[in-house]
Amino acid sequence: MIRTLLLTFMAICLAWAVSSGASAGPAHQFEFRAIDGGALPLSAYRGKAVMVVNTASFCGYTGQYADLQVVWAAYRDRGLVVVGVPSNDFGHQEPGTAAQIKEFCQVNFAIDFPMADKEIVKGAAAHPFYAWARETFGERAAPKWNFHKYLLDQDGNLVAWFPTSIRPNAPRVTDILDDLLAPKS
Repeated sequence: MIRTLLLTFMAICLAWAVSSGASAGPAHQFEFRAIDGGALPLSAYRGKAVMVVNTASFCGYTGQYADLQVVWAAYRDRGLVVVGVPSNDFGHQEPGTAAQIKEFCQVNFAIDFPMADKEIVKGAAAHPFYAWARETFGERAAPKWNFHKYLLDQDGNLVAWFPTSIRPNAPRVTDILDDLLAPKS
């Protein structure tokens, strides 16, 4: 009896989650806070490919900011948006305020791609985008360190993820970008 009730309850919860879209749907449903204040909705980038990257100013991989800017400059006219998401989750390597982070990025790397305010990207308190990405691709694809990259297609679907060690301008990334952003015939 208890087992039947438990199974029925689980089936109802699963049906509710599926019908409410709790674990499905494109990334366009998510919104970050912009580093300058206000909203940074991913829905603003419908029709564009988006690379979402958790960043940190005092990390051994911080030099990837320069690579992100190169990718942004090379692909933005073809329809790519890079979104930096500062996070202090790994080694407390992003302790600054939004103003300090923005200044660091502009002064040291001339960053002009969109930046979110600092967010949590791992664990139970992760920003909903990161929780969704982990659910979609599995725990293996969750950020393990700073400069973890997710790539979305023009419809907001996750199409790839790249760990910290893969630079944003590595052929393995740019090959996918070239395919995603190829003119449609």
